[in-house]
Amino acid sequence: MYLYSVEKTLNMSKKSKSKKHYKTLLISVLSLIVLFFTIVGVRYYTFVAPNFSVENDKKAYIYITPETTIDDIIAQLESGGWIKNSTSFKNWCERKNYTVNHTGYYQITDGMSNKTLITNLIWGMQVPVRFTINNIRTKTKLASRISQQLMLDSAHVMKLLTDEEFLKTYNVDTFTVIGLFIPNTYEMYWNISAKKFFDKMAKEYHRFWNEERLSKAKNIGLTPMEVSTLASIIEEETNIKKDKPIIAGLYINRLRKGIPLQACPTAKFASGDFSLTRILKEHTLIDSPYNTYKYKGLPPGPIRMPMIESIDAVLNYQKSNYLYMCAKETLNGEHNFASTLVEHQRNSQRYHKALREAQRKKQK
Repeated sequence: MYLYSVEKTLNMSKKSKSKKHYKTLLISVLSLIVLFFTIVGVRYYTFVAPNFSVENDKKAYIYITPETTIDDIIAQLESGGWIKNSTSFKNWCERKNYTVNHTGYYQITDGMSNKTLITNLIWGMQVPVRFTINNIRTKTKLASRISQQLMLDSAHVMKLLTDEEFLKTYNVDTFTVIGLFIPNTYEMYWNISAKKFFDKMAKEYHRFWNEERLSKAKNIGLTPMEVSTLASIIEEETNIKKDKPIIAGLYINRLRKGIPLQACPTAKFASGDFSLTRILKEHTLIDSPYNTYKYKGLPPGPIRMPMIESIDAVLNYQKSNYLYMCAKETLNGEHNFASTLVEHQRNSQRYHKALREAQRKKQK
C-alpha cells in the first residue's frame, strides 16, 4: 500500500512537471511568433509601408548630381514636404548599403515606400525630363538655357558650341550651329551627356527636315540652313503670322535679283545691341558678314533660333513681285508691301506721318 502511494505521488509529480514544461514551451513559441510578427511589422512599417505623400495632380522630383549625399536627398524630400519619416528612410539607406552612385531625375509618387524609392535610386531608375528650347538669339543664351534644364555645365556646352572640329561632325559651324536646334519640347534624361545631347538634337533636326521640307527648300534654291537663316530674319521682322510668307517671298525676290536684303534685324544683330528699336545710318555701316545692308545675300547663319512656323513660312512663301516693305501706318506690327521704289516711298511717308502723330499725342 505504501509503495503504491509513493508511485502515485511520483506519477503526479511527473505530470505536473510535464505540464509546466509544456506551458513554458508554449509561451516560448508564442513569444517567438509575437517577436517574428513584430519584426515583420516594423520592417513593413519602415520599409514597405507608404512613407511619401504628394498632393493630387502635383509632380514631385528630386535631382541627384555627382556631389549629392543621402542627407542632400533627405533635404530635398523634406523641403518639398513629401517625406513622412526621414529617419526610417536614412536607416534603410544604410541597411541597404546605398551610396549615391547614379545621378538623375527621380520622381516621388504618392504612397511610395522607402523600398521603392531606394530601389529606384540603387538601379538608376530615373524618369525623363521635358526639355524645351525656343526664343534664343545667341550661343551664350543657348548654353545657359540648356544648363538650366539639364545636368550640363553651361561653360562646357559653350565650349562645344564654339569648337569647329566638334561641330564638323554635325555638318555645322560656329555660324550655323544655332540652326541645328529646332524649337520644340523633347524628352530626355536629365543627366544626359553633352555628346548624347548634341546627337539627339542632330537626330531631331534630320527628322524635322523630312523629304517634303527638303524638296521645298531645293525648289526655292536654298539649303535647309539657309532656309533657317532667312526664317530667323523674318521672325525678327514680325510676329504677325499672315505677314511671314509675304516677307519670305519678298526676300526671295531680292535674293534672286541680287539686291541686298537690307534687313534691319541683321544690322541690329551685327551691332550686338538687341535693345535697339530703330536702325540708324551708322548701324547700316557696321562691317559684319551679318549686316545685309553692307553685304549681299544671306548672313553666314541664323540671327536667332527660328520657330517652326517661320521656317515653314519660307518653305511655303507667297509668290509676288514685292521688293520693299514698310511698317504699316496702323502701327500694329503689320506691313505694307510694294513692287516699286516709288510705291514704297509713299508707304514710308504714311508710316512716318502716323508715327509723328502718335508721338505728339503721347507728349500731350
